[in-house]
Amino acid sequence: MKEKIFKCHKISEGCIEGEVIISKDDVMFYLIKPETGEVIEPEHDLENKIISNKILIFPSGKGSSVVQADGLYQLKMKNNAPKAMIIQRPETVLVASAIIMEIPMVDKVEEEFYKIIKNGDRIRLDATNGEIEIL
Repeated sequence: MKEKIFKCHKISEGCIEGEVIISKDDVMFYLIKPETGEVIEPEHDLENKIISNKILIFPSGKGSSVVQADGLYQLKMKNNAPKAMIIQRPETVLVASAIIMEIPMVDKVEEEFYKIIKNGDRIRLDATNGEIEIL
């Protein structure tokens, strides 16, 4: 497949390349082990999967603002935060957290991207210029 570039909207700038992990469920960062990046939320789409140093594609966050920000912060302090985030429904706390913690984040990705992207695909996310390239 010829590489394809998709337009997106920058929330938090940065350019990163990496493997994607996709969640159909909203993510509560507080229920991810900071020491490992493992999702420990029971019945979650990503339960027992590792999100650390991957590009996380997910619908939105969930939980109170305090646990969201603290959960992401704890992951970042242990070097187990996602490399970048592609979110469908951004919320203020995650947006602010991504900017402060310098984690690239985008939304408003072209619909076709979600139809062809798969777990384990490698992408180049250029949040600064609003582009995602499947490698």
